[in-house]
Amino acid sequence: MQEKQIDIQRYEDDEIDLKELAKTLWTNRMKIIVITSVITALAVVYALTVPKVYEAKAIVKIGEYKLNNIVIVHNNNNGDNGSSVRNNGNGNKKVAIANASELTKELEVLYIEVLKNKKDRPAVIESIALVKKQKNLFEIVANGNSNKTATAELMKVVEYVQKKHQKLLDDVRELREAQIKDVKSRLSLIEEKTLPALKSRISRYQDDVTIYEQNFKDVQENLKKIKKIDPTMAALQINEQSYLAKMLMKLRDSLEGYREKKENIIFIKLPELQKNLNILYSSMKPYNYKNTAIIGNIMTNDYPIKPKKKLIVIVAFITGFILSIFLVFFLEFLKGFKKEDFEE
Repeated sequence: MQEKQIDIQRYEDDEIDLKELAKTLWTNRMKIIVITSVITALAVVYALTVPKVYEAKAIVKIGEYKLNNIVIVHNNNNGDNGSSVRNNGNGNKKVAIANASELTKELEVLYIEVLKNKKDRPAVIESIALVKKQKNLFEIVANGNSNKTATAELMKVVEYVQKKHQKLLDDVRELREAQIKDVKSRLSLIEEKTLPALKSRISRYQDDVTIYEQNFKDVQENLKKIKKIDPTMAALQINEQSYLAKMLMKLRDSLEGYREKKENIIFIKLPELQKNLNILYSSMKPYNYKNTAIIGNIMTNDYPIKPKKKLIVIVAFITGFILSIFLVFFLEFLKGFKKEDFEE
């Protein structure tokens, strides 16, 4: 029974406290309104006077070029001009000019870390980051006092990358021009020197074969005539016949080898070189080379991203309201504390 009375007393005390709190707030309502209004007004002034920040954003794709499948291999053992042309089977592959991760790190150092302590800049690069789940895309974000300055700062980064990557593309073109020159030189050498020399050699061997064949026939006829008349001379004729047969066989083998080489050059090597030359010419087409570029347009907004005026005013109003209530209760606490000291 006694515990129940204690609980009732506590409830009544709490009820009295809540009434006192409400009374205190109502009594000091003007203070709360004034403090909240002042803080809110200051926030409005701040939001109106703080410099505006505009944002420019762009998605950039790293450039690429198409591989050709031609490799010039220099070899001193080659019978023509010490080099050969090979097909490596990579003609349809595309290669990015740069590694996206390494490139973004380089740009972060150059345009964010190095310049971060430079004051009074109309625009800054806020971030340079890879686009998620994309291999060769990265995003550049620039902030400035206007869309124009933010865009100009962003373009500095893009132009730096484009200039660097254009040099790499030019190097690839120069290499392919050298390959074209090399293949054309091989074609010219084969057509103007190797084939004529080979044809001349075949002609000489054909003449030699004809001569040796006639000599072989003559020896055979003489052998038939003197075989019974002069055995000693017949033995000499047999030796000569054997020598002529061996030489004739060697000449025919050599002639056949040169003919095969000629056919290989005419029907295999020359068409292959011409095909490779056409591939190289095709690889020089402009559409096989794409420099790093912005995808679409640079994204800007007519409104600044900072300051967020509404948010600032709302936060200031709530903060001012809570702070004014705290001050009111704090002042009441001080009054009560002084009153107790006075009564004592």
